[in-house]
Amino acid sequence: MSGDNIPKRKKRRFISFIILLVVLAILTIIIVSTLSNGGLGSSRLLGFFSPRTSEISVDEFNFDIGRARMFAGIDGSVAAVGTLGVKVLDAEGRETLRDSFRMNQPVISSSGDQCIAFDIGGTSVRVFNRTQVTSSIETDGTVVSASLNPNGWFCIVTQEGVGYRGIVTVYNSSGSEVYKVSLGSGFILSAELSHDNKTLAILNLIDTGSRITFYDLDVEDEPINRFDYSGGLIFDVVYLPNGDVLAFSTDLLFIVERSGNSRILHSFHDNRLGGYAYDKNFIALHLYDYGVGFQGQLITFNTDGTILGEIASDREIISMSAVDNSLIILKSDGITFYNHELEAFPVSAESISAAGANRVLAISEDVAVATNDNSAVVIRREEEQ
Repeated sequence: MSGDNIPKRKKRRFISFIILLVVLAILTIIIVSTLSNGGLGSSRLLGFFSPRTSEISVDEFNFDIGRARMFAGIDGSVAAVGTLGVKVLDAEGRETLRDSFRMNQPVISSSGDQCIAFDIGGTSVRVFNRTQVTSSIETDGTVVSASLNPNGWFCIVTQEGVGYRGIVTVYNSSGSEVYKVSLGSGFILSAELSHDNKTLAILNLIDTGSRITFYDLDVEDEPINRFDYSGGLIFDVVYLPNGDVLAFSTDLLFIVERSGNSRILHSFHDNRLGGYAYDKNFIALHLYDYGVGFQGQLITFNTDGTILGEIASDREIISMSAVDNSLIILKSDGITFYNHELEAFPVSAESISAAGANRVLAISEDVAVATNDNSAVVIRREEEQ
């Protein structure tokens, strides 16, 4: 073999290697381009590969607390409220709390390591953790709504007196009243406390639409700012850790600052809102396309409006719930766990057949509760290696 042939052979191998790299690059561009033309961008790459599967265990929890049951996650446990009171079961199904009292239209929500339960149209409100009731309130007027912040402070919206004035009363974590404000006009839908216990945001209806009014708990009665949303309906507000308010309307997702200024995170005038979920790490929206059956989109955002994930959906979505970095969705064909970028971890429909579920509740990133008015099925997933 001639020594002169060695460099030429190496050169041919090098050229072949470069050609291979170019071919691979072209194939990659074609794949990405094809997926992007579907309308959902590079996040659709998630659907190009087979979704990761999960090993699933299912347990049925029983809550003998009357009718009209609702559920909430609380520090890794499951809390429930019904017409006969509240009950908490830990992750293994052991009872850690029971408090019996009468309600007609019970509602429950959680924040931090506590829950608040209240009776719409009644007078009973309870705040509790996994093992004990920390506050027990009987209101003078009828309860419209109540909310709890992560520090255990809470507020109750009531209607009372002549003309059924809307009144918001704020309580500290010990259950002592610390602030009260009355709105002479405009029906109050809800009220929320900032995470630092300093500011109150009240959502009410006005003749032209919706209004968010901000109060400083150190200043009596007089609001510090207002934000009017004319010609539309805001149906939910949530305080973010930085002190801004996240507002959900029928066609916009936006931020309202304590100053009264606002900025749009996402507009969906051309879609119908099918559902939404929020946790401290992200926001999720389910948007239906008008007139196309169950066709639509799932979108997740940061609170600065940056899109984290976006995928198409062609199944009926019955319920959705978020916790930490997970979004858990109950569809007509079963439950799916997603991460905040909408990478899917499906769960078979058979896993929830015992529940006949009409709602899903995220307890942790790997645990969900599928519920109906009579039962709760706890679903735990573990990724297969």
